[in-house]
Amino acid sequence: MGRIFVFLPPLRTVSGGLAVLLDTATGLSRLGRDVVLVVREPGATPLALPAGLPAVSLATTGMTARDAYLVPEGWPNALAPGLAAGARCLVYCQNWAYLFNGLPPGVGWDRLPVSFLAVSDPVARYIEFSLGTLPPVLRPAIDPARFHPPASKPAPGPVRVGFMPRKNKALATMIREVAAARAARTGLALDFVAIDGLSPDGVAEALRSCHMFLATGFPEGCPLPPLEAMACGCLVAGFSGFGGFDYMRQIDPAGHAPSVLLREVPWGGNGCYAADNDVFGAATCLEAAARLWLDGGEKLATALENGRRTAAGYEPALRLEELKKVL
Repeated sequence: MGRIFVFLPPLRTVSGGLAVLLDTATGLSRLGRDVVLVVREPGATPLALPAGLPAVSLATTGMTARDAYLVPEGWPNALAPGLAAGARCLVYCQNWAYLFNGLPPGVGWDRLPVSFLAVSDPVARYIEFSLGTLPPVLRPAIDPARFHPPASKPAPGPVRVGFMPRKNKALATMIREVAAARAARTGLALDFVAIDGLSPDGVAEALRSCHMFLATGFPEGCPLPPLEAMACGCLVAGFSGFGGFDYMRQIDPAGHAPSVLLREVPWGGNGCYAADNDVFGAATCLEAAARLWLDGGEKLATALENGRRTAAGYEPALRLEELKKVL
């Protein structure tokens, strides 16, 4: 068995996708695989590299035909050393919207000797629709030691709603403005909590202080913030980003239905979801979730339990089991 090379893009900021790539590399190392990180040039990746994992530059990988090479979608040029060496090349599609980014003019994926991994079932279905092949799914994981509910939530005087401004800031602002404009007529007092610039532990603490989470991400491969919010005992409302429907399920059966076939999951409704970019729909979902919190009772308890079960489906041990199958 050869080595596994993992390419790390030279991004300006640390993205969730970059963190997932590093988590993949460290997971493979824990499984006893010989892992090598590949960077375009030394110092080009802003995230501290894991201790114990060697790193090589893109120009000096030393790959052979016995090795495997994992590259995220959107960086097809980084496949060059693996293709030249005849290595097993895998494209890990973490966001369906970037599947065709970076391909040279006149070059399609069907002309390259690569296989695919998808970060979620909707992404896998998108690849199947586009390219005619259904790839295996390697989902991300969340740490239950960090993301877990508090002993109790604060009493909803105003209902506290966490959101991430970097996720389509303009849309997030519009939804909040609609909620504020309607407040005198709805009687709903919402306190929006911007989750921005925090450490992972800080994000978890902020989510535990909230009753709800407003998801405004689009496009998404398998969005982690809403999943982390569920783990911290929040109801989620807003957008799925398409990839979120790997785990998002409507509390209201009459709610927005996505275009992709939903996989079978062992949990029920965990949030209120609108069509992506539908500000009117998202504001409606936000109000429905807030009223659910204020009404309390069995329906709220069931939704929160479904959120807990959802988060449990993305524990690190499950991801390690999937890693054994695909790499």
